[in-house]
Amino acid sequence: MAVFPTDKPSNLQRAFLIGVQTADMAPGEAAELLGELKELVENLRLAVVGSTLVNLRAPTPALLLGTGKAQELADTAKAAGADVIVFDEQLSPAQQRNWEELAGVAVIDREEVILEVFADRAHTREAVLQVALARMEYSLPRLTRAWTHLSRQRGKGGLGGEGETQLEQDRRLVRDRIAHLKAELVEVVQQRGVQRRRRLRVPVPTASIVGYTNAGKSSLLNTLTGAHVLAEDKLFATLDPTTRQLQLRGNHKLLVTDTVGFIRRLPHGLVEAFKATLEEVVVADFLIHVLDVSNPNVEQHHATTLSVLGELGAADKTILTVFNKIDVATEAQLRAARHLAPGALFVSAHTRAGLDELEARCVELIADAFAPSELLVPHDRFDVIARLHEFGEVQEEEHVDGAVRIKGRFPPAQAGFFAPFIVGAPPARP
Repeated sequence: MAVFPTDKPSNLQRAFLIGVQTADMAPGEAAELLGELKELVENLRLAVVGSTLVNLRAPTPALLLGTGKAQELADTAKAAGADVIVFDEQLSPAQQRNWEELAGVAVIDREEVILEVFADRAHTREAVLQVALARMEYSLPRLTRAWTHLSRQRGKGGLGGEGETQLEQDRRLVRDRIAHLKAELVEVVQQRGVQRRRRLRVPVPTASIVGYTNAGKSSLLNTLTGAHVLAEDKLFATLDPTTRQLQLRGNHKLLVTDTVGFIRRLPHGLVEAFKATLEEVVVADFLIHVLDVSNPNVEQHHATTLSVLGELGAADKTILTVFNKIDVATEAQLRAARHLAPGALFVSAHTRAGLDELEARCVELIADAFAPSELLVPHDRFDVIARLHEFGEVQEEEHVDGAVRIKGRFPPAQAGFFAPFIVGAPPARP
């Protein structure tokens, strides 16, 4: 298990998990999250030697929990043979440092676990850069953990002691690395934009598959398009977006992109770091929201995905909700899903059940979105005509008094730009 630049040992093997049930959480929510944390930790090849749930009325600044309870849990973890304590709650750098001093073992939180899982899954240059950026931003305020033994050395005068000097040097190195990673990611975003513009020169509609991690998104893409995207039964099996072409009836084509799975309490730094990857969600013509109908926490997964989409600015997209894995679901789970999302589709990527209906719904969305439009463009707005040629399809073009009348189609993602020039469209607001 890779670790951050701290005093933590690198050969961590046995983990003790601590879940926290707060007053603002639904009954049983902490237990569900703790189960999810167990799967995340096991994905890091750590053995879970014990776990416990704590009811927390009010957090304390020093240890999150009360001193007595913290000591009790530290003793329990030691007795279980744990060499790392994992909190299913975000710890401040000070709380993390205090816990390590109290327990005498490494202490990490859910955010660090997710970062480690992401680092383990990253393969492409883009994913590696994004994970590295998120990890560096997470580690920056925690660098004092790496120099605890030096920070006690207080020198005289304005320069401070050896520990203070080393800490400042370390911080400067991390800040420089963050700046370098951000610059590299800008290049990646630009390259992705070039690739996207090439795809959009031919007005092929696009859809992004989104959903909670391990819902079967990659399996659905493989079954629909014949792709060979990694699809494993584990969290965050793949981080890198994959785009494949789906051939639909009526000679319709659809570019479908598989995206990284979402998760409850996804670290905000990762949402920011993965903006380049998740841009595919923002620019897609519509979204296919895949849910594991057999998962007992499907309602929370549904809410989490919609929340992350809102954070990405994609909540107003057309969303086609698809419940996957109907081949292993119970009748009660299917009834609950119908109540959760009326009008949703029910499919099985494994048996192909319901996929014909899914493809038919995609055809309907394409037909609605790509209906021909008639535009009247003034001669001084050549940029509009050029953009239609680049991103859309020009079917007819005629010069009239002071303008160009064009009949054509364009991707829904460009609708806002062309809307003021559509014949018969309501006038733009001042």
